[in-house]
Amino acid sequence: MFKRRQKIKHPKATYDEQLLTLLNSAKVDWDRAKQNEQAIYDNNTSELVTQTALARAKYLYLYREARRRQVHGNQIQRAVIDK
Repeated sequence: MFKRRQKIKHPKATYDEQLLTLLNSAKVDWDRAKQNEQAIYDNNTSELVTQTALARAKYLYLYREARRRQVHGNQIQRAVIDK
């Protein structure tokens, strides 16, 4: 009738891995938003500017959280290496 919740064996490692995954996807989203904003030059680009600012804010929040939790990953994005 009632199921017991399964205990996560290594919760910090699991959540840190999820945080790194979210951080990487947020970086990709932010890069894509910046590219869209640069590619589309129009007088009415306030929506694009807002989307870029939102993507940047999400990435910086996740980045600060990863630094606070002292998360170190072995994944390096190609976008960071190429620049």
